[in-house]
Amino acid sequence: MIEGHATSRYIRTSAQKAKLVLDQIRGRDVTQALAALKFSSKMVARDIEKVLRSAIANAQQQEGFSGDVDRLFVAQAWANQGPSMKRIRPAPMGRAFRVVKRTAHLTVGVAERPGKAPRVAKPSGTAAKAKPAKAAKTATTDTTDKGKD
Repeated sequence: MIEGHATSRYIRTSAQKAKLVLDQIRGRDVTQALAALKFSSKMVARDIEKVLRSAIANAQQQEGFSGDVDRLFVAQAWANQGPSMKRIRPAPMGRAFRVVKRTAHLTVGVAERPGKAPRVAKPSGTAAKAKPAKAAKTATTDTTDKGKD
């Protein structure tokens, strides 16, 4: 089974927001996943689309790839938390509030669905496996009168 994966690191979004979009595409065919990402209203969907396209390209470079992109599906998709940038925001009365700007590492893995096995023609001896015909019952009638004198 052919597989390919791609990772994008230090994306300026939280891992929680990225996981919402990744959960929508996990398990889908790549064409359906790309369509879902294209029409998603989340901004992180653009970054995930780039990672997915990279994973598809990586799978195509594998030796033994059938060349049919329609057989690929999103096998793995996850987001890990990256380093957070800490900034200070001035607050009233000389105080300061901390602003945490989060980052995420996005990983998408695609795999090739196993192809359907070609149908094997039945052997020509199918008549031998058919049920044997039942022997016709012959009605035997006795013409002799038993019991009548």
